[in-house]
Amino acid sequence: MSDSYGEGDAFPDFSMETPDGGTVTKADLAGGKAVIFFYPKDNTPGCTTEAKDFSALKEEFGKAGVRLLGVSKDSAKKHQNFIAKHDLSVDLATDAQDGGLSDVLGVWGEKKNYGRTYMGMIRSTYLLDEKGQILRVWPKVRVKGHAEEVLAAARSA
Repeated sequence: MSDSYGEGDAFPDFSMETPDGGTVTKADLAGGKAVIFFYPKDNTPGCTTEAKDFSALKEEFGKAGVRLLGVSKDSAKKHQNFIAKHDLSVDLATDAQDGGLSDVLGVWGEKKNYGRTYMGMIRSTYLLDEKGQILRVWPKVRVKGHAEEVLAAARSA
């Protein structure tokens, strides 16, 4: 995790591709709270569970005035397939470019798995206020119960 973006800091500006070929920016999220969750890869077990959990709670987040955005480096086409395959309602965005949002935040980094070291997305979640300030950060997320925990924090923020 980058130490440069923590609670109380302004979330960096961004522009990312959406599955429908459009774009989403920080300005699009202004005016209400937002949850931006970074996950490694579409259609993998943990990422599917996380996206389905956030989708299942999307209405509750909406009632709390919170917009959801899931981010990975997968292409817009892969996101389309992921949404269709799992009937996801959560918005997704592609952060595929070098130097993109995940690089700026430090959530794209070195990972180790079964003795292998590689670059990948470090599962992380950010809760933003109406002005784009970071209210809370969840680094190195464990999927089980995470969406519920984020919803509780968003409601009380």
